[in-house]
Amino acid sequence: MLKHNLLLIYRNFLRAKGFFFINLIGLAAGLVCTLLIYLWVRDEMNMNAFHTKDAQLYQVMEHQKYADELMTTTSTPGILAETMKAELPEVEYAATATWIDPFTLSVKEKNVKAKGYYVGEDYFNIFSFNLLQGNADLVLKDKLSMVISHDLAIRLFGVAEDAVGKTVELQHDKSFHITGVFENIPSNSSFHFDFVLPFELFKEDNEWVTEWGNNGPSTYIVLREGVDPVAFSEKIKDFVKSKDKDDSNVTLFIQKFSERYLHGRFENGVQSGGRIEYVQLFSVIAIFILLIACINFMNLSTARASRKAKEVGIKKSVGAQRQSLIFQYVSESLVMTLLSVGLGLLVVWMLLPHFNIITDKKIMFNLKDPQLLMWLGGLTLFTGLIAGSYPALYLSGFKPAAVLKGEVRGSWGELWARKGLVIFQFFLSVILIVSVLVIYRQIDYVQTQNLGYTKEHLIQFPIEGKVEANRETFLTEVRSIPGVVSAASIGHSLLGRNNNTSGLEWDGKNPDDNILFENVGTNYGLLETLGVEMAEGRTYSEEYGSDSTKIIFNEAAIRVMNLENPIGKTIKLWDQYDLQIIGVVKDFHFQSLHDVVNPLFFRLQPRNTWNIMIRLEAGKEKETLAALDKFYRDFNPGFTFEYQFQDQEYAQQYAAEQRVASLSFYFATMAILISCLGLFGLAAFTAERRLKEIGIRKALGSSSTNIVILLSGDFTRMVLVSIVVGLPVSYWLLHTWLKRFAFHIDLEIWYFLLAGLIALFIAWITVASQAIKAARVNPVKCLRTE
Repeated sequence: MLKHNLLLIYRNFLRAKGFFFINLIGLAAGLVCTLLIYLWVRDEMNMNAFHTKDAQLYQVMEHQKYADELMTTTSTPGILAETMKAELPEVEYAATATWIDPFTLSVKEKNVKAKGYYVGEDYFNIFSFNLLQGNADLVLKDKLSMVISHDLAIRLFGVAEDAVGKTVELQHDKSFHITGVFENIPSNSSFHFDFVLPFELFKEDNEWVTEWGNNGPSTYIVLREGVDPVAFSEKIKDFVKSKDKDDSNVTLFIQKFSERYLHGRFENGVQSGGRIEYVQLFSVIAIFILLIACINFMNLSTARASRKAKEVGIKKSVGAQRQSLIFQYVSESLVMTLLSVGLGLLVVWMLLPHFNIITDKKIMFNLKDPQLLMWLGGLTLFTGLIAGSYPALYLSGFKPAAVLKGEVRGSWGELWARKGLVIFQFFLSVILIVSVLVIYRQIDYVQTQNLGYTKEHLIQFPIEGKVEANRETFLTEVRSIPGVVSAASIGHSLLGRNNNTSGLEWDGKNPDDNILFENVGTNYGLLETLGVEMAEGRTYSEEYGSDSTKIIFNEAAIRVMNLENPIGKTIKLWDQYDLQIIGVVKDFHFQSLHDVVNPLFFRLQPRNTWNIMIRLEAGKEKETLAALDKFYRDFNPGFTFEYQFQDQEYAQQYAAEQRVASLSFYFATMAILISCLGLFGLAAFTAERRLKEIGIRKALGSSSTNIVILLSGDFTRMVLVSIVVGLPVSYWLLHTWLKRFAFHIDLEIWYFLLAGLIALFIAWITVASQAIKAARVNPVKCLRTE
C-alpha cells in the first residue's frame, strides 16, 4: 500500500512539474525562515541558563521611590551580599560584582588589554564558569589574587597550563598572582570578561561602597534548596531600610538571574517586557511565514481538484474508502514536506554564517542535537498535516457518480475558502511591509535625531596610567595637536545613567519630593567640546577663578525644581556643599531615546572625571588619530590608545532594534516572495482553466488589454481586501511598539498607503506575467482543443 502510494505521488509530481517546484520552493522557503527563527529563539531562551545552580540563582534588585515614580535598578549597596549571607539563613552563597571595564595587564614587556571586574569570594560557587585550575572556595581569598580565562592565559604566557602562581601587573600599578584559570566564557552568557579580581580590594580603595546609602555594584545570591523565592523576596523588602540610618527610599526584591536577559525592562516597579517581546514577535512571524507557505500548498492542491476528480471517482467506484484517499493525499503532502525540509536544511547551513553576523550570535547547526531533531520531526509532521489536511478532506469528499458524469464544479464554499486563504496571505504580508517601513524609519530617526550635543567627530577613551595624575598637562598637549578642535575630561559616558544622586536641597523644595539627578563630573572646556548650548548663564571658565563651588543644571532639572530665575541661586549638595547656579544648559540626551531627558547637573571636579573626550576636525580624522596615537604612547608608555567614536557607541544603544529591523526586512521579503509564488501558481492555473473562455472572448473581439484586466481583476480585489484589513491591525501593532520610545516618529498615513501600493504592485507584477501570456494566445488553438 505504502509503495503504491509513493509510486502515485512520484507520478503526480512528474505530471505537474511546474506546480511541484512552486510548492517545493514555497514550502522550503517557509521552513528556512522558520528554522532560522527557531535557532535564534532557542539561543535567546537559553541565555544564562547553563549555570548548574540556575534554579536557585537570583539577582537582588532595587525599587527606588522618586516623587511619583518607582525606578528599578540592578545597583545595590556594596556590602549587601556579605550581610545577606551572614544574616539570612536562606542564602547559601552571595557575591558582589562591580562593572566590567577594560584594563591593561602586563607581564614583563608584554602589555595586553583585557576586560575584567571585581567580584566577591563566592563568585565561582554561584556561576558555572568552570575552573580549569584552582579551587572555587579559595581562588579569591587573597586580596591580590587574579583569576583569568584560558584565552587570556595564552595571550599573557603563551600557554595556559602553568599560569597559576605567575605574577601579572594591573595598570602598571599593582601586582597580582594568578590563583585560577577558567574556561572561556560560553557564547550564551550575558557576561563576557577575561579576568576577575577580589571585591575586598575594590572595597579598600572605594570606601563609599561600604555605606548603605550608596549604590553601584550588583548582588547575586544562591538560595538554599526548598526556599520559596516569593516569600524570600517579601522578607528582604525592607532589608536596606533596616540598615540605612537615613530615610531610605529602597525596596529590595529578587529576580531569577536567567530571566533577567529576556525580562529586563521595568516600568514604575512592574516588570514590563524586554527582549522577550522580540522572541515573541519573531515566533509569531515564524508561524505566519509557515502558514503562508502551507496556504500556497492548500490553494494549489484544491485549485487542481478538477484534474484529480476522475481519479477519485474511479477509485471510489471500485471500492476505495475515503480514509485510504485521505491517507494518499496526506502522504503526498508529507513527502513534499520532507523534500522541502531537506532542501531547507541545506539552505540554512549555507545561510547560517551570514545570519550569525546579522544577529551577532554564534549559533551552531548540529543535526546530532536530539532537541533539534525532535523539533524538526515535529515541524515536518505539523507542516505536512496542516498543508495536506484541507486538500485531502476536500478531494476525498467527491461523489463518484457526479464525478464520472462530469458534474463536479467548484462550489462557492471552495471558491471563498481559496480566496480567503489568499487574502490571509497578503494580510500578513501587508503587516510585515508596514512594520519594516516604520521600524527602519524609527531607527533612522533615533540615529539622526539632534541629541542636543554634537556626537559626530567626537572620540572618548578612559583615563589611565600617567594620564590620571597629569590630566591637565595631557589635555594641554593634546589641544596643540593639529586636527584636534578641543579636548576635555568628563566623569560620564553620555550613554545612559552612570552616576546619580537625590541629595540636593534648595529653597522652596517640597520635603516629600525625592528627585534623582544625574551627576556629571566635568573639567574646563567640556561643554564647549560637546557642543552643548547654554539656555542661560555661563559655562565653567578659568577667567572667573575657581568655579569649584558653582553648579550648572539642565532645563529638565530647573523644571522639576520649579526654580524661576535660577542664576545666582544656591543649592546644597549632600548637606555639605553650598553650590551657586551659574548656568542652565539646554536639554540634551545622555540616555537613549527610549527615555525622557532626566534632571542633570554638571559639577567642576577634574579629579572626578574618568574619560577623555576629544573633538576632531572633520575630514582630518585619519591623520589626527595617527598623531594622537603616537603622542599617547609617548606620554603614557605601557598603555595602548584605544578609543571609541561617540556616534558609533550611541548607535550601539539601538543594536537590538537594528537587528530587529534587519531580520524583519529579510523575513518580510521571504513572506512576500512565498505569497507571490502561490499567487503565480494560482494565476497560471486560472489562465489555463479559462483558456477556452479566453479564446471565445478574443474571437468575439476582446483586446489583449481587456483579457489581462479580466484575469487580474479577481486577484486585485483579494489583495485590496487584505490591505483594508491589514492596515488597521498594523497601525495598532506599531503604535504599541513605538510607545517603548519616549521620542519616536509619528505614524503618518503615507507609511500605510505605500505599504498597500507595494503589496498591490507586487501582486500585479506576479499575476500580469501569466495574464499577458494567456491574453496573447491564438484563439484558434484554444477552440481547436475541444
